[in-house]
Amino acid sequence: MRLLQCLKWRFFAGVLLAVAVQAGHAAAPRAELAPEAQAFVLEMVERHGFSRTALERAFRETKVIPSIIRAMDAPSTALPWHEFRARHITDVRIEAGLKFWNEHAAALERAATKYQVPPEIIVATIGIETIFGRRTGNVNVLDALTTLAFNYPRRADFFRGELEQFLLLARENGWKLNAVKGSFAGAIGVPQFMPSSYRKYSVDFDGNGRRDLRQVDDAIGSVASYYRHFGWLSGAPVIVPVEVGDTTLDAMLAEGIAPHMPVTEFRKRGVAPLESVAEDAKAALIGAQAETGMRYWLGLNNFYVITRYNRSINYALVVQELAATLSHRRTSVRP
Repeated sequence: MRLLQCLKWRFFAGVLLAVAVQAGHAAAPRAELAPEAQAFVLEMVERHGFSRTALERAFRETKVIPSIIRAMDAPSTALPWHEFRARHITDVRIEAGLKFWNEHAAALERAATKYQVPPEIIVATIGIETIFGRRTGNVNVLDALTTLAFNYPRRADFFRGELEQFLLLARENGWKLNAVKGSFAGAIGVPQFMPSSYRKYSVDFDGNGRRDLRQVDDAIGSVASYYRHFGWLSGAPVIVPVEVGDTTLDAMLAEGIAPHMPVTEFRKRGVAPLESVAEDAKAALIGAQAETGMRYWLGLNNFYVITRYNRSINYALVVQELAATLSHRRTSVRP
C-alpha cells in the first residue's frame, strides 16, 4: 500500500512539474514574431516612428488568449432580448445608478448642458458598460488586441486598426504597453472606449490636463461627447412602441436599424405607434424577442445613435430602458 501511494505521489508530482514547465514556456518571450506581427511592427515603425526594437520586444512578450476568441464568437448581446435584459435591468443596478447620479450630479448636469445629451443616458451607458465603473476589465489590453488582430480573421482588420490606435494612445499618455487593463475586446476605462474612440472622442472634463477614462468626470464628459458626435438630438425620443397586428414585417425589418422611412409611411404599412411621435420623423422597425413572443418598436435617430456605441439592438434597448427607469425613479423621489 505504501509503495502504491509513493508511486501515486511521484506521478502527480511529475504532472505538476510538467504543467509548471509548460506554463513557464508559454510565458517566456518568443524568439521570433509571426510574419503578420513582424509586418505590423514594420508598419508602425514606418508610419508612426516607433522603435522597432521596443515593439518587437513588447510583441514577443504578448500572449495569445484562446478564451477571448471564444467570447467574441458568443457575445451576450446575441442572447434573446428578454434574457439579456434580465441580466442588466435589475434592482441592484437601478439603485447603484441612482447613487451614481446623486454622487456625480454636477458633472452630469454640466455634460448635459455642454453636449445636449440627457444625464440619464450617460448614467445608463456607464451602468451597462461597467456597472458604474466597478468592472472595467482585468485583461491585458495589448494581449487582447494582439490576439484578435492576428488570430481572429473575421474581424482582423478592425482589431489591427485598434491595435495601431492603442500603440499611439499609450505613447501619447506615457503608458507602459503591458500595464493597461481592459475588456477582452480591448475596451478601456469606466465607459469602455475602444482605443480609436478614446483618441477621437474622449475629453478632459475635470480640467486636469489629461483625458483619463479611469476617472469618472472624464468618463461622463466623454460619453456625452461621443453621443453628440454621432448626432444625438436633444429632446427627441429614442423609441416608440408600436402595434403591428397581422402586418407582414420581414421586408421592413430587413431594411436595417438606421432610420430610413417617415413614421407616416410606417402607418400606411400597418405599423401603428402607441405613443405620440412626429409623423415626419424618420425611423426603423425594431424587433426583439420577449418571453411571450416578439415585441416591436420604431427606432428613431437617438436609438440609432446608441447603437453607434454598441451595434446591438439588445444593448440599445437596455440602455434606453435603464435610462428611462432611472429618470422616473429620480424624479419621483424628489420633494
